Amino acid sequence: MYPQPMHEVSSTSPADENLLGTSASSYLRSARHQPVKWHPWGEAAFALAQAEDKPILLDIGAVWCHWCHVMDRESYEDTEIAALINQHYVAVKVDRDERPDIDARYQAAVSAISGQGGWPLTAFLTPDGRPYFGGTYIPKDDRYGRPGIRQVLLALSQVWHERRDEALETAVSVMAAIEHNESFSGRGGSLSIALVDKIAGSALAKFDPRNGGFGSQPKFPHPGVLDLLLEVAMNRDNEQAREAFETTLEKMARGGVYDQLAGGFHRYSVDEQWIVPHFEKMLYDNTELLRNYVHGFQSLVREDFLNTAQEIVAWLDSTMTDRDRGGFYASQDADINLDDDGEYFTWTLDEARAVLRPGEFEFAARYWDIGELGDMHHNPAKNVLNVKHSLDEVAGQMGLAIEGLRPLQDSARVRLFEARAQRPTPFIDRTLYTGWNAMAISAYLEAGRVLRADAPRDFALRTLSRLLNEAWDGDKTLSHVIAYPSEAPRIERTQGTLDDYAFTVNACIDGWFSSGNMNFYHAAVKLADAMIALFYDRTAGAFYDTPAAADGTKPLGALGARRKPLQDTPTPAGNPTAATALLRLEVLSGRKEYRDIAEDTLASFSGIVEHFGLYAGSYGLALERLLLDPVQVVVVGSGPEAARLEATAIARFGVNKTVMRIAPFRLVPGGIPEALADLLLQVPAPKGAEVWAIVCRGRTCLPPITDAEALLEALELPG
Repeated sequence: MYPQPMHEVSSTSPADENLLGTSASSYLRSARHQPVKWHPWGEAAFALAQAEDKPILLDIGAVWCHWCHVMDRESYEDTEIAALINQHYVAVKVDRDERPDIDARYQAAVSAISGQGGWPLTAFLTPDGRPYFGGTYIPKDDRYGRPGIRQVLLALSQVWHERRDEALETAVSVMAAIEHNESFSGRGGSLSIALVDKIAGSALAKFDPRNGGFGSQPKFPHPGVLDLLLEVAMNRDNEQAREAFETTLEKMARGGVYDQLAGGFHRYSVDEQWIVPHFEKMLYDNTELLRNYVHGFQSLVREDFLNTAQEIVAWLDSTMTDRDRGGFYASQDADINLDDDGEYFTWTLDEARAVLRPGEFEFAARYWDIGELGDMHHNPAKNVLNVKHSLDEVAGQMGLAIEGLRPLQDSARVRLFEARAQRPTPFIDRTLYTGWNAMAISAYLEAGRVLRADAPRDFALRTLSRLLNEAWDGDKTLSHVIAYPSEAPRIERTQGTLDDYAFTVNACIDGWFSSGNMNFYHAAVKLADAMIALFYDRTAGAFYDTPAAADGTKPLGALGARRKPLQDTPTPAGNPTAATALLRLEVLSGRKEYRDIAEDTLASFSGIVEHFGLYAGSYGLALERLLLDPVQVVVVGSGPEAARLEATAIARFGVNKTVMRIAPFRLVPGGIPEALADLLLQVPAPKGAEVWAIVCRGRTCLPPITDAEALLEALELPG
């Protein structure tokens, strides 16, 4: 068993439930006991609203969202407020993780109305689903300079019934804003390295050299931009980009935004120094940051980056994975209950003293900055563990050699971790989302290769097999969810989004590189073809995030607005991710159409993308891949010498470089992808050699290489 969402009542009987009792989503199920007559998103709710001429109250949130829980307890669990809602509205609740397509459109709507978005998203809709008012958290009573929900509910019901023309006029303009904001179109710019450098330059203009990261507060990590800066640093010898990458990774890993005991990153920091986080942990943040630290170690050989990468994997392994069947869980909540604000993760001085020996306590107080006055506003005695001083500095303060500190560091960490494990554990959403799992698969395969660890690789391949077996029909249909938690009812799966397809194509390519299993390559091709058929706009270019509605059907509410995602918020955007997948696949398959579509997709945004700066990292990486010749390194053979050649080839991150190791018997038609076979089969095996490497740039391959130093020289040749 595992903890339930903090506001879920386990004794709820079906008679006490609203219509969310049959939902599979953890977030929706957590609200099934509320007196609000919630409906899941669907035809029935919209039909009822139109039949009764009632506006729709739409709540969009997530099981990990603290302020969603606050609004649930304050308002939606209050019988008086619930009665008002039930009398005047048809209430619809949506899980933003389960339905990102709904969330994206209503976030755009509420931003157009109020100038801000976020969760919980609270929107008031016409009976056919068009927004005429919206905001985020609404307090129960008038406070924070905001009207209370009772006043808002009555006022907006009155608007619908007494000033309907005004509501409809607003709804029309908001829908137009959604369609304008979400249908990015900006041809006219040049697809050039200069454009990549402009995106990187826009990010560097916001770099905080003292604390790392970008901007002031709150601070988010922006993994896509970090990889882009590393790419620019390595390929163009850009010291400013290198400094931004290194400083940000170093400061984040030392901050409270990083879990100093268990590993893994919280979602973001509320301050510019990365000390006080929002304590929820998301799968997608940790998989993308894992890639950053792996790439940092790969290129800069920093032991601290290696340690952080290993700790992220260890936390994911222990807390966020289905070890038996494969699969990565979605998120870990921030809190135990609404009176809790990071209690599981934070420490008072007395709490630390109670579990540590004197020497350990002195070390921990200095190293992790545990003092009488802590960091949390609600309880100033509570400290967020962060590395204030380096080990060298602490050694000087304590008058010890650094070698004497390492045992103290290890034992103090173990004692604090074991004591924390006795506290009630924040809820883990065990839903397996397809796109997020595909991201995790790619990150684990990359980590396994660079860190020379078999366990991440093996688990990733098991997860990829499960994804393909359970979420894909083998033809065109990929579900957004691989599996719900075991206690959830079985329901009809939701159609996958562009993100799900694009990330899964990339994961299948990575699976082939890692295993040599051609089934993964063939799956990548079929999924790419399905992605093009379902999402690609052959008239105007680029990809929509959802398929077109079936003939004769009308999408519900704002789902009729077509959207072509460009911005990395919070995961890499669908269009550059799809372009990346197609460019990678073209190199292997030789199918020119893949490259043409990828280039057309990137060209669709070339005139506007430089203005998106921090949110265009994945676009910059895709464009770099388009413009640079692919570098493919194939190590043939096995054993220590093959491992040495592979390690040499892997050194230094490059977005256009791929490294694979294959057995000699696979160097036959059908044993490797078509275009790769055309290249490699032209290179004769060196006489008498059991292990060799082949380096190909574009469509040209060098003669076989059997020596690691010669391989390094070949890779350093200008492209």
